[in-house]
Amino acid sequence: MAVDTTPATPAGQAPAQRPRTASRLRLLGSGDAVITGVLVLFLVVAALTVEGFASARNTGFLLLDVVVIVLIALPLTLVIVTGEIDLSVASTVGLSSAVMGQLWFSGLPLETVIPLCLLLGAMLGAVNGFFVTRLGLPSLAVTIGTLALYRGLAFVVLGDRAVADFPRSWTTWAISGIGGTGIPVVVVPLLFLVLLTGVVLHATPIGRSLYAMGNSEDAARFSGIDVGRTKFWLFVVTGVVSALGGIYWTLRYGSARADNAQGLELQVIAAILLGGVSIFGGRGGLLGVLAGALLLGSVRNALQLENVPADVLNIVTGGLLVVAVVAPQVAARVRSRTRARPAGPPSAPPARPAPDAHPSTDPAAQVPADQRGNR
Repeated sequence: MAVDTTPATPAGQAPAQRPRTASRLRLLGSGDAVITGVLVLFLVVAALTVEGFASARNTGFLLLDVVVIVLIALPLTLVIVTGEIDLSVASTVGLSSAVMGQLWFSGLPLETVIPLCLLLGAMLGAVNGFFVTRLGLPSLAVTIGTLALYRGLAFVVLGDRAVADFPRSWTTWAISGIGGTGIPVVVVPLLFLVLLTGVVLHATPIGRSLYAMGNSEDAARFSGIDVGRTKFWLFVVTGVVSALGGIYWTLRYGSARADNAQGLELQVIAAILLGGVSIFGGRGGLLGVLAGALLLGSVRNALQLENVPADVLNIVTGGLLVVAVVAPQVAARVRSRTRARPAGPPSAPPARPAPDAHPSTDPAAQVPADQRGNR
């Protein structure tokens, strides 16, 4: 006779309902969903409480502030997913801005200056990649060194001077909006880069290999992934995109300076970690990074509208960065303790059968009653 081993389901509940419910709860508890929910909540609260926050003009300024952060966060997210980091991105922005100003001041047209700055960014990223992948040095130590090196080179190139006579057509395009919406024109190519990065990270074998490297480099190598080469080119791409950010930064503010974008790396990394990307690699998604960048930019924008000093803005950014690093660790510990606890009260041990429950197995019962006393 066949025995039905299917677990019983409560009355009125479909058998697949509980797995679907658990899947939905996991989705709602994911990092992308949480940070997106926080972003929406903050935007609603800020629009109701901060004067001018929801205006089209302020929306344009907010997006202009976020453009460079999102731009640099795209390749840096891929780097962090692999378990590495690049702290020299803001210094690359500053050095490319300084070189752009010096070349323009020397008489070269921008059509020549811009490709040269992008080539410079590739070289700066290649230096980071060489030390990390060929010499086996930790990326944290390498990029802390190049952070100071590239910023110092920017002051060597341009000094304390500022070059500010760029063509008006270029600087106007960098801050122009789409009609009366307040949305900057530069958001359109940025969205294309976002979609391209999202497809690469989440829908191609390249993206899966990046997550594999972040989880275990040894396992990735055994599966045939060229870890060193992949990481090297990630650093090169990060350098190119950071140089592109320096070009845009210069055109937006109409000034090339050696100290441009100083401290920007803190905002970029804070946005990435707020978006749920693990600092240890192997986990995170691009949607959360976008929400983290918008949340960080919105908080800073709202505080600026309230005339909060710049020092406080840096404190807020640093605090959000600490929260982004600590919160996942706390959540992981809470989940591990919750799983370790029993789901309900301990079940009572099964009752032992009475001695006379099975007379056939009792040795005394097998002896006739009139002979028990003679044993």
